[in-house]
Amino acid sequence: MFNFDDINLDRIVVHNVGNKHHEETLKLSKQGIQLEDDDVRDILLKYFLSAFNKEEFYNFQHEAGLSMNEVYCFATEFFEDNDSFYDQSVNIAMHLYDKSNHPNIKGGEFYLVAFSGCIVDGEVCDALGIFKSENKDTFLKVYQNQENFELGCESGINIKKLDKGCLIFNTEKENGYKVCIVDKTNKNGEAIYWKEDFLNLKLREDDFYHTQNYLEMCKGFIGEVYNDENEVAKADQIDLMNKSINFFKDKKEFNEDLFKREVIEQPEVMNAFDEYKSYYQSEHDNDINSEFNINKDAVKGEQRFFKQVLKLDKNFHVYIHGQRKFLEKGYDAARDMSFYKLFFREEN
Repeated sequence: MFNFDDINLDRIVVHNVGNKHHEETLKLSKQGIQLEDDDVRDILLKYFLSAFNKEEFYNFQHEAGLSMNEVYCFATEFFEDNDSFYDQSVNIAMHLYDKSNHPNIKGGEFYLVAFSGCIVDGEVCDALGIFKSENKDTFLKVYQNQENFELGCESGINIKKLDKGCLIFNTEKENGYKVCIVDKTNKNGEAIYWKEDFLNLKLREDDFYHTQNYLEMCKGFIGEVYNDENEVAKADQIDLMNKSINFFKDKKEFNEDLFKREVIEQPEVMNAFDEYKSYYQSEHDNDINSEFNINKDAVKGEQRFFKQVLKLDKNFHVYIHGQRKFLEKGYDAARDMSFYKLFFREEN
């Protein structure tokens, strides 16, 4: 968990990074910006930091070793020598420009920011912030001209919409630092350059990671094994999804034996689940922990992928939130159609 209540913005430099694929240029400032207006400083702090609102940490990585990860090395040089701040801003901007070679990547302002007074998991540390603004909004201006009011417009950056961000906390250097990221413009998957090509990050193996990992595996089990092909009714699939996510929402600590008893219940399904877990670990080359503290941010993030809608032809969508026992499936021979019975006490 991080706390920015007492954070200070110590230094900032702005460059402009274009799209290399479209032969746009890299425009470098000659020096950093001297911030003397406290209101501007407060606005920048809000713009840079308010989007970091969940406990999802990453570490820098590289298949040939951390010393080959460019941003990790530039950050390390800054943390060891704060006077190299401007030089590292140029190095990181050039590296970002080199990775901005996908046709859909937008050019924009690049900011390197030095922070102090961050609190991360109870530890006070410095941080290096890397941010990029890619989208502009149009703002309406109302101004007075003698005895009349006039209207105009300007293009600018919406301080409530940070496009891309990265916070590198000066802690756990040997593991690739503690890192948080924001990527609001990567909705179609083509701009993975921010997390993978530019930063080269992996999820930090903490409670967030273990919670997300287990829920991803549960989702895979339902989609690949506990499914139509194995003659599992759609309502039963949704029921298992509901029970899985509710278990994680209700409990503070995860225990796999308890999960299987309360959620999976049936011995034959348990065996299939254990087999799938072994397959999943081998296929994804990671270990699924059997006990860990449940991270609620991870549960909230994964919950949207657990679909609770039973679609019946094009006529009905049934949202199932409760117990499976209040839903019965049958077949009407006269109509040659299937049907569901829903049992309830109140109608709203």
